[in-house]
Amino acid sequence: MVRVDIWYGMDEARAGLRAGARTAVTIGVFDGMHRGHQLLVRHTVEHARAHGLESVLVTFDPHPVSVFLPERAPLAVTTLERRLQVAAEMGIDHALVIDFTRELAGLSAADYVEELLVGTLQASHVAVGENFTFGAEAGGTPAVLTQLGRERGTASFSVDTVSLLDDDGVRICSTAIRDFLAAGNVARANWALGRHFAVSGPVLRGAGRGGKELGFPTANQYFPENIAIPADGVYAGWFIVEPPADIAGNMESGVAYAAAISVGTNPTFGDQERSIESFVLDRDADLYGHEATVKFVDHIRDMVKFNSVDELLEAMHRDVARAREVLSADAATQGWSADEYFLLPGDLEGETAGR
Repeated sequence: MVRVDIWYGMDEARAGLRAGARTAVTIGVFDGMHRGHQLLVRHTVEHARAHGLESVLVTFDPHPVSVFLPERAPLAVTTLERRLQVAAEMGIDHALVIDFTRELAGLSAADYVEELLVGTLQASHVAVGENFTFGAEAGGTPAVLTQLGRERGTASFSVDTVSLLDDDGVRICSTAIRDFLAAGNVARANWALGRHFAVSGPVLRGAGRGGKELGFPTANQYFPENIAIPADGVYAGWFIVEPPADIAGNMESGVAYAAAISVGTNPTFGDQERSIESFVLDRDADLYGHEATVKFVDHIRDMVKFNSVDELLEAMHRDVARAREVLSADAATQGWSADEYFLLPGDLEGETAGR
């Protein structure tokens, strides 16, 4: 796994940055780390490499809106950890995580630049999106940042303003991704993200109904209400136990296993707590307590309240058959090698209820 140096706060950044180093910096919340955000990261990495600089991504935690207007705080598309991992995979050298409740929030635009970009990061170049604002009452804009960069004398820095990404008539942004997820359109969310939408969390005990009563044992995960997850329904996706993990059964950590995934409250049985339940195809393992990532590939059907258990079971067999089709195509699209994922061939007639 690719890693990045992570500094929590400007004190750690000042201590961690090599003496005399100059940097190329990109700044933003980067919630989603979608294709638009990736343009900024890619620009920063390429500029740093071309000019002998160290690349730095500056992000904020918690989200600034949750500090000033908590009632309007957006659902998180990605965790901080996933943001940083994507940045690392793209070649960022360092990541600075700013605690928005303590650092920078009340500084003027000029003081913001002096404290963060000059005094802490020794910036030579800064890349921001065209809608970037900074400083007290969002008084700073890319134009203001450009002017302030020119005024720093020997500590001056250049600024590139990167246009927002529009594709297929859609502004690629975290709001659009939240809307796609709320509609259950994970394929479109993946398109905007440039990768699978994913959530990670521990596998916990659920009602125990899936294996005992139905023959479809599931790995249950529960997430806070401030985390964006797809609309209630059934999806095809990949289930990965995060390494290192010693799993009892015939699964290994770090491998993507084909899964039929249910998101919702199980209306047929009247359950109330919303969960993500993954039925891992063709494998049998004790997953309780393990940290797992679920990657969503495509929507199979909406959530339905069935009139009987038999109706539910028939639908679940169809779901598994459809999941095989979707995931077989996705594995080919990803170009995965045989040791990166596990998926047995199958069809509707050949499916069995057990694992």
